[in-house]
Amino acid sequence: MASVSVRDVAALAGVSMGTVSNVLNHPDKVSSATVARVQSAVEKLGFVPNGVARQLRAGISNSIGLVVLDAANPFFTDLASGAEARAAERHHTVLVGNSSQDPARETAYLDLFEQQRVRGVLLSPVGDVLPRLERLHHRGIPSVLVDRQAGDPGFSSVSVDDVAGGRLATTHLVSLGHRRIVFVGGPFRLRQVSDRLAGARSATKHRPDTSIEFVETESLTVEAGHTAGQEIRARTTNDRPDAVFAANDLVALGLLQAFMHQGSIKVPEEIALIGYDDITFASAAVVPLSSVRQPSHRIGSTSVELLLREADGGKEPRHIVFQPELVVRASTGR
Repeated sequence: MASVSVRDVAALAGVSMGTVSNVLNHPDKVSSATVARVQSAVEKLGFVPNGVARQLRAGISNSIGLVVLDAANPFFTDLASGAEARAAERHHTVLVGNSSQDPARETAYLDLFEQQRVRGVLLSPVGDVLPRLERLHHRGIPSVLVDRQAGDPGFSSVSVDDVAGGRLATTHLVSLGHRRIVFVGGPFRLRQVSDRLAGARSATKHRPDTSIEFVETESLTVEAGHTAGQEIRARTTNDRPDAVFAANDLVALGLLQAFMHQGSIKVPEEIALIGYDDITFASAAVVPLSSVRQPSHRIGSTSVELLLREADGGKEPRHIVFQPELVVRASTGR
């Protein structure tokens, strides 16, 4: 079936195509009788305005592209929710793409957003994307790095101090008397993971009695955490750590599942466990998880604010870094 056009609506309503356009975009310029006639024709024909085409002709889009590392992670769900809420206040929509930590998928979404000439792009990157952001900038599409500090001061960013967060989690474990600590997460090419590990190491730098071992995972998922937990569970008692710091809460939940399999390892009596992000599921786990909280919703809303500021002509990039917060629950004891 052929699509209905503005010409079809105009013919049925007995008006010009320009009048139809005014009814759709500037109804205040048209008499109420004409508006009613055009709207009746629209309903009868099932006409759907092509907003994308209209935006391309005008050269201005009200869509914002957002690419997240993992849409299955509630942290990014909350971040996207914050972005959508702030965008809606400014009469914009958010188009969300999930890279799944895959550089090729990330590139595909950036290509799509560039083709659609979105108002701007929010990106939680997998690797080095600065050359691509430069290209978008030259096309008049601003971008803001999300959950990642910019390696180039020419691009705005909204992030959390993950080094401080890693230090916060590990200092907590050390304060409870734990000396054999394992950091679980990955891949290490993700800046968030490497920063959290750097923070963990800094917390034990001047403690020769405390060791930090790291176990790299292929992803930051429950499944990856469960696999790492099985490996730790298979060790002899003397080779096991007395505490584990997971790079995020999903990994921590997988570790918890593996540790508690048939009562193998008691948490926190035998191994204390702390995660990162403080997602909703952390407090609802069978052993409520201690975690390092990030203001995910606020990160999303602030990112949109910076992006639209630049899209509206703001010249100076801004770099906003939020501070993480320690949340102590049963998985590390109290």
